[in-house]
Amino acid sequence: MACEKCGYLDKKESILFGKRLCDFCKKFAPTKKEEFEEYLSEKVDWRILETFRKYDSQNANRKKGMRNRINKGLISYRAPLGYSINEGNLIQNEEASRVHSLFKTFLNRKYSLNSLARNFRLSTNGVKKILSNRAYLGELKFDGKIYKSTHQGIISPEIFYAVQRKLKTYLRPRKKRKTI
Repeated sequence: MACEKCGYLDKKESILFGKRLCDFCKKFAPTKKEEFEEYLSEKVDWRILETFRKYDSQNANRKKGMRNRINKGLISYRAPLGYSINEGNLIQNEEASRVHSLFKTFLNRKYSLNSLARNFRLSTNGVKKILSNRAYLGELKFDGKIYKSTHQGIISPEIFYAVQRKLKTYLRPRKKRKTI
């Protein structure tokens, strides 16, 4: 049957609040019944949504390919500082010692993230990303999940987790001042 929002004939129909929707329209449908009725009343021609449907399926296929590579322990995105990519594998390069030094300096000295960033010629956000990147443990993070990789980690788990604990104290939200 056809979607009651756009009229698209979809093999995978879903029913929400007793109404038939294609998967694409369901993705954007509100969860409250009152809002859903208003959403449904705003009719759309399925041909207008066709471009978005194609992009959505292409994106899903690309993500599936990336997930397959990650499951094999191969990287499918840009190499982090300290690594180079060779045939999909991460290999440590000359910057690996710089990354190790950054972790040790952060852990053993009382530097602010700003001064640490200046000393290592990085941005403050770059320092935060490096210090929290699980790739340095020999793991890869993709789509919110952590995968074991085939590459060798630069940082030991003890150092990495000690840095994470210290980072938590650095990144705590500041208390708001009371205005009089």
